[in-house]
Amino acid sequence: MTRPQDMGITPSFTPRLILSLLLCGLVLFVDGYDLAAMPLALPHIAKALDIPPARFGFALSAVLLGLGVGAVLLAPLGDRFGRRRMITLSVICIGLLTMATASGTNIASFIIWRLLTGLALGACLPNVTALAAIWAPPGRRASTLTIVSLGISFGAIVAGLIAPPLIALGGWRALFLLPGAATLLLALALFLLFPPEKKAEPGTDARAVRPLARILRRPLRFPTIVFALLYGINAFGLYLIISWTPTLLPQAGFTLDQAARSITIIQSGGLVIALALAWLIDRNHAVLALAGAYVTIIAAFALLAILSTGTLSTNLLLLVAGGGIVGVHLCIMAVVTGVFPPDCLATAIGFGVAVARIGAIGGPLAGGWLIGNGAGPGSFFLFAILPMALCLLITFALPAARRAGQSGCDHP
Repeated sequence: MTRPQDMGITPSFTPRLILSLLLCGLVLFVDGYDLAAMPLALPHIAKALDIPPARFGFALSAVLLGLGVGAVLLAPLGDRFGRRRMITLSVICIGLLTMATASGTNIASFIIWRLLTGLALGACLPNVTALAAIWAPPGRRASTLTIVSLGISFGAIVAGLIAPPLIALGGWRALFLLPGAATLLLALALFLLFPPEKKAEPGTDARAVRPLARILRRPLRFPTIVFALLYGINAFGLYLIISWTPTLLPQAGFTLDQAARSITIIQSGGLVIALALAWLIDRNHAVLALAGAYVTIIAAFALLAILSTGTLSTNLLLLVAGGGIVGVHLCIMAVVTGVFPPDCLATAIGFGVAVARIGAIGGPLAGGWLIGNGAGPGSFFLFAILPMALCLLITFALPAARRAGQSGCDHP
């Protein structure tokens, strides 16, 4: 009989496992910070370069395009050359390219540096997520993945908190230079502390291709489509809000510093909501948890769109609406653990991450188009209801997706 530890699964949380998961969380922390840094720097970059913010839509989306391409084309190299090596090398590239972003002087240069940063992130993140899913103790995978994924929110929270003092200290370039240097230190820690991988057994490469083909044919095709659509459309809404809220809120009377802290508020709400949703998901209430979250998000966006609110009430509604989107996004991976068979779970996660980048690219572009055509905060938040309503409808397909996934366990 194959023991869990023989497949890389740890029966319980050992100190070594906790350290390994912490390092995975720190890599996701870098992802969260990096994705928040450009939107936070954008108002200052636009002012310094005298370029309208709406023209930076492609610069905001470039990192997400690169992430999607990297997840499809580069991340699979981790199976061939080792995930530990791939993650460490990618984190080195992320640190160097983040620092290089500070050299941008026009829109084209920002697009190039952000695209390359995204490629490195795409090569790294699916391997990190796959390792965390494989290492998680049996019966604790949902909560483990959710907690590790909180690194993304913590990264964005820290970005919002340190943006004003960093910009005051060294201008907008400091948002990229200092964190980029810190990322290189993380790469050193990964090289020294990340657990070594076992040598691949003969035939591993051949078996590694099989799960991808398996999730794209019956009976797993349907849950794959449901997962990809839910993750992709939620990503559309998430990056729509995160990318443009700091630029949009000054129209509602916020200062630039207050607008920057809106990202912190949104991500803070996401932390709390994600933990609450994970608690429900671990108790087999995934549909109730996600449907309730989406209904609440839609209501909060409707209030933001139709009511004339002050700074405090706007922040509270952003906490609920934006935090809800973040919380759901962090927990979608946990939902997947109850849909796909364990032997193709990592493949399904990597596929979903890649497909979700299409939605993540579209969000900033759609927001830039709206703002470029004169949309104010009310119209912007009203538009944000649309992707959340679609996600609500898709959520009701999860029971059928789960049944198809369970059927897939009997059809290798």
